[in-house]
Amino acid sequence: MANPRFQMKNAKIILGSSSMARRKILEEMGYEFTVMVADIDEKSIRREKPEDLVLALAEAKADAIISRLGIEGHKEENAHPTLLITADTVVVYEGMIREKPSSKEEARHFVKGYSGGCAIVVGSVVITNFTTGIKKRGWDRSEVYFHDIPDAVIDKLIDDGVTLNVAGGLMLEHPLTAPFVDTVIGTPDGVMGLSKSLTQKLLEESLES
Repeated sequence: MANPRFQMKNAKIILGSSSMARRKILEEMGYEFTVMVADIDEKSIRREKPEDLVLALAEAKADAIISRLGIEGHKEENAHPTLLITADTVVVYEGMIREKPSSKEEARHFVKGYSGGCAIVVGSVVITNFTTGIKKRGWDRSEVYFHDIPDAVIDKLIDDGVTLNVAGGLMLEHPLTAPFVDTVIGTPDGVMGLSKSLTQKLLEESLES
């Protein structure tokens, strides 16, 4: 059986995401990679459970990139493995799934709700091995508890515009948000969009033969 860690050193990695946070996390993990962005209509994919939704969206992103690259049957002949990483994240607040806010007004409503409360972040990772056709998938869950966030801080955060680009308008690492985070149960990288431990596990599993 080939050693997945040895194969990893020779693997070509593609990150199927435009997220700067996911790029930063993958760089922190020590990987070199290229970036491709999947063009999908996320609103057309609906699931009742957040875990099912994030997995379906990450799968759809992978399929869109595979189609764009013209890889038939999800396989390609290559001496070195090519691994595609796709991911998705949603926030669950009071039982309701929240994706990216559609407006600044919705973003403000989202963030005000987190003040003094808790947000649950559900994220998926899908690894597609183009060389073997193997696909590995998984999801993780984190809870974020907040101190009270002053309205003036929320206004500045919304005016910054960045909340429109992240699930649930929740950006843990933003300098305006970070001081008001009380506790994270789970992993900060998972909240930011890409769980390091889950990604590493699935990368290695995708190389097992």
